[in-house]
Amino acid sequence: MARPAVLEGIRLWPRTLRTRLFVILLAGLAIAHAMSFAVLFSERYIAARSVMFNTLETDVATSIAILDRLPAAERAAWLEKLERGSYSFVLGQGIPGNPALEADDAEIASRIQAAIGAKYPIEVESLPGGIRRLQAHLRLSDGEPLTIDVTPRGVMPVADWLPYVLLAQLSLLVLCSFAAVRLAVRPLANLAKAADALDPNSNTPRLSETGPREVAHAATAFNAMRDRIAQYLEERVQILAAISHDLQTPITRMKLRAEMAEDSIDRDKLIQDLGEVERLVKEGVAYARSAHGKDEKASRIDLTSFIESLAYDYQDTGKAVTVGELSDGAIVTRPHALRRILTNLIDNALKFGGSAEIEVQRSADGTVSIRVLDRGPGIPESQLKAVLQPFFRLEQSRNRDTGGTGLGLAIAHQLASVIGASLTLRNRDGGGLAAEITLGTA
Repeated sequence: MARPAVLEGIRLWPRTLRTRLFVILLAGLAIAHAMSFAVLFSERYIAARSVMFNTLETDVATSIAILDRLPAAERAAWLEKLERGSYSFVLGQGIPGNPALEADDAEIASRIQAAIGAKYPIEVESLPGGIRRLQAHLRLSDGEPLTIDVTPRGVMPVADWLPYVLLAQLSLLVLCSFAAVRLAVRPLANLAKAADALDPNSNTPRLSETGPREVAHAATAFNAMRDRIAQYLEERVQILAAISHDLQTPITRMKLRAEMAEDSIDRDKLIQDLGEVERLVKEGVAYARSAHGKDEKASRIDLTSFIESLAYDYQDTGKAVTVGELSDGAIVTRPHALRRILTNLIDNALKFGGSAEIEVQRSADGTVSIRVLDRGPGIPESQLKAVLQPFFRLEQSRNRDTGGTGLGLAIAHQLASVIGASLTLRNRDGGGLAAEITLGTA
């Protein structure tokens, strides 16, 4: 039966580190503040109580001594002079009450008795009614009855302004706790944001290395890690480019020797295999070069003319490439890199869909979207991101028509990152694939 309560408690516990730190810090400060206030209030209460009882003993003893020494006729005139805020003197028997006293009332009675001494025996009774009230009955030396009417009040009454002070203190604790938690968690949030946006090939700003020593050290370590990753990627690309480049010469020689051999089935198969290897090597070189697309200078181009020219080039070779909706306007980009991106996407659409359609849309904020559409088999949802990685192939065969090196989309994705664009793939309603390039404002 306790398990639901535990689960409910877990749900009530904040999920974010910022909120948890805020709750813990605020609760600790509030409890410490409450304890300090309670200790101070208790100490002042004890001191005020002691002073009150000492004053009560002194005043009562002095007042009774004065009344006892005055002539009976003059005592009534002194009653008002001897009256205090919490007690007064009445000549007479007073009002009958209950001799059974509460603990606090019994302490007051013992204090009065100690102040008067054994010379004046007293009887203390509590009076009925809505307010707390006591009367102590005694007789003076001449036998005249005297009643001490006591109305106990709070030892240390709370000031009207105290709740406002406590509220102001609580507000100050909340503000200071929030500021401290924000100051402590913000570098962690910046580090997480930088980790999410980590791309050594892009021009994202480096993490600021300012602030407290621990924060600066973490930022420095993160930037160093980013530099190492970029270096490793650069070395990987250089190795791929070197191997691909060095393989081209022996492959060419092998093809020439194969073509000079006598006609046979094995000769044709060998030439075909060498052609596939050569294509793979060229794609490897192209992928390596795509990592250096940032070397191209950006220029302003008319996007409509650019897309139409690309489509006409395909149409001249008999390829089914059409142009759909186009938004007029110019953009600033690296044209050769953008052409290579679109060429790879169009080739992919032609390979799997048989035709391709190009659309361009411009949003209100100036963002430009270029889409290459086809009606092929599409890509499984679980692999839409995987196909953008190098050497990943949905079609595992080496068939010229359906297979490939697995670098076409990877090159397009890497070049898109280099020119500051993003490439996303999604399946179309009714079948087919939509490859969308989103560029920033012109």
